[in-house]
Amino acid sequence: MLAALLVIVGLVGSILPALPGLPMVFGGLLLAAWVGDFQQVGWVTLTLLGVLAVVAMAVDLVASLLGTRRVGASGLAVLGAAIGTVVGLLFGLLGLLLGPFVGALAGELLAGKGMTQAARAGIGAWLGFVVGTLAKLGLAFSMLGVFVLGWLMP
Repeated sequence: MLAALLVIVGLVGSILPALPGLPMVFGGLLLAAWVGDFQQVGWVTLTLLGVLAVVAMAVDLVASLLGTRRVGASGLAVLGAAIGTVVGLLFGLLGLLLGPFVGALAGELLAGKGMTQAARAGIGAWLGFVVGTLAKLGLAFSMLGVFVLGWLMP
């Protein structure tokens, strides 16, 4: 029961940046394997799951950075996008979707850039957030698939 709860909260955390989603999914799957005394899911499967979790965290970070940097955004825009994402959590789904854009836009304006460049930075930050989130979700569900295959084919 606790393992399933960790996996579910981890899946939600793949979308919400305040929760360590993929490590929670991995923890839930590890707990499920442990409860089964590692009879169904062994160390090879768990190692693959750990690698997928690390890759997912790296992809999320790289997508966010590349999304903002690709459009030539300043360091303040990158910082603004990160702050905007966290603050956006307080405003629900709309805040989560708009937070990175608004934060990068504000950061770029604070850096003395014009509105056109600030808007480009905002769009880049938003695209990076969306791509990173989709990649994390895809990898989270891949982890679930690997676990199920490991369970069915010991």
